[in-house]
Amino acid sequence: VQLQASGGGLVQAGGSLRLSCAASGRTFSMYVMGWFRQAPGKEREFVAAINRSGRSTNYADSVKGRFTISRDNAKNTVYLQMNSLKPEDTAVYYCAAVYGVVLTPTPGGYNYWGQGTLVTVSS
Repeated sequence: VQLQASGGGLVQAGGSLRLSCAASGRTFSMYVMGWFRQAPGKEREFVAAINRSGRSTNYADSVKGRFTISRDNAKNTVYLQMNSLKPEDTAVYYCAAVYGVVLTPTPGGYNYWGQGTLVTVSS
């Protein structure tokens, strides 16, 4: 599967952005989808994951209550709604996919990656 992330940009603290990740192929609904982020000089970290049906999600503690992951299997797209953004949310955001059922929070658990979209939150 090929992934294309979009929706990043510059936003003030407290603002919102919605990231999208469009996937190719006809088996999108068979993949667990995840969002990760990587700030300059830091390791890639887990943000959120969603199961194949969209009924089960998992979030990093740092974004819980502010970010929402969702998916539209008819459109082969996964979303990340980001509210109440903070400067520390600044990073390149990546979507990822793995064929299976486990909502893994580790980058090594995913075998397909998008190209990343930059989110910059100004204070």
